[in-house]
Amino acid sequence: MIHFVVHEEGDGVGVVVVEGVKKGQELTGWIMEDDKEIKITAKSDIPIGHKLALKDYRPGDTVIKYGVDIGKVVAPIARGEHTHIQNLKTKRW
Repeated sequence: MIHFVVHEEGDGVGVVVVEGVKKGQELTGWIMEDDKEIKITAKSDIPIGHKLALKDYRPGDTVIKYGVDIGKVVAPIARGEHTHIQNLKTKRW
């Protein structure tokens, strides 16, 4: 079962595509560009449609999704954590 999708190998986050992802759950992701699967353990509950960190981030780091810069990290994010407005902000403002 695929729990999250990643567009490109260089992306730093994947998008959860199933309901009910829970902390501690082993997740399977699909990297579309390479037709490859990866495994990550969820470090937090993550709602469907939200982002999952594929690597550790520090404040000030840039997050890439779909090959595009989507913002900067404002609080530490561990691999497997929910990545959303609590720890990622746009660079537009």
